[in-house]
Amino acid sequence: MSAQRRIVLIAVVGALVISSSAPLVVLSGVAPATSALFRCAYAVPPILLLAWFERRRLGPLPAKIRYFSWAAGFIFALDLLFWHHAIEFVGGGLATVLGNLQVFLVAFAAWAIFRERPSTRLMLATPIVFGGVVLISGLFDAAAYGANPMLGAVFGMATSVAYAAYLLLMKAGGRHAMLPLAHVTVVATLTVAALSPLFGGADLTPSWPAHGWLLLLALGPQVLGWALITWALPRQPAALTALLLLIQPMTTVALSALLLGERPSTLQLAGCAVIVLGVLYGSRGRSPAPADETSEPALSR
Repeated sequence: MSAQRRIVLIAVVGALVISSSAPLVVLSGVAPATSALFRCAYAVPPILLLAWFERRRLGPLPAKIRYFSWAAGFIFALDLLFWHHAIEFVGGGLATVLGNLQVFLVAFAAWAIFRERPSTRLMLATPIVFGGVVLISGLFDAAAYGANPMLGAVFGMATSVAYAAYLLLMKAGGRHAMLPLAHVTVVATLTVAALSPLFGGADLTPSWPAHGWLLLLALGPQVLGWALITWALPRQPAALTALLLLIQPMTTVALSALLLGERPSTLQLAGCAVIVLGVLYGSRGRSPAPADETSEPALSR
């Protein structure tokens, strides 16, 4: 197997692993704040170990990157709290699709902050994609799936805003990957614990099998999935990165239907397709990064 194919395989495996995040949150059966807290807390030890190995190889983090990582950890905690509530209101599959709008938000934020003009493709896709959000929200659909699809769409949008801010903060990560993630994970754990009363409260003693699902959520998507993707992203073409944006939400929708019995309405599925294809179309308009450039590390859903 060639080196490039090996990188592609690793990236795809990573995307498939993180696709299980939302179903695992639902299977745990705990409150949104509880699942957000334990997926971070259980991920801290293995990520600290990986960060220790990276520090020995690359040296310590510069102070500036450390401060950005702390801010990113706070934002990431909000991202998880918003997203886990979106799962509660509109289901794991649709919530994951809604959480992938950060591609557009990051691009327009970079335009405002860094004067990096978005591609024509992305600007054309933007109104279409947000039309997909309206379809998922059930605004015109009496058969919409979810306990409260409108509120789920609101929390899904809030997730994307928080995740976009997170990615912008993590842009300064440089050649390090696991060290910033370690700082992010520790700060996110403390922040979720502090903010949980505002989001319904976290149960600090969930019973089994909830603990087992939360442990799998932390060690699988949170650690393994994103360790693979963080390693692979700087080593692959930008077009392939865009394809990975398609793999994760569509796989999550399929897993949620298969394992959880989620049945979105026809209009919601249409909105899902509009968003995923719009993200794929818009993201392919960006220029590929140089081969030696380190991409932004991310703790994704």
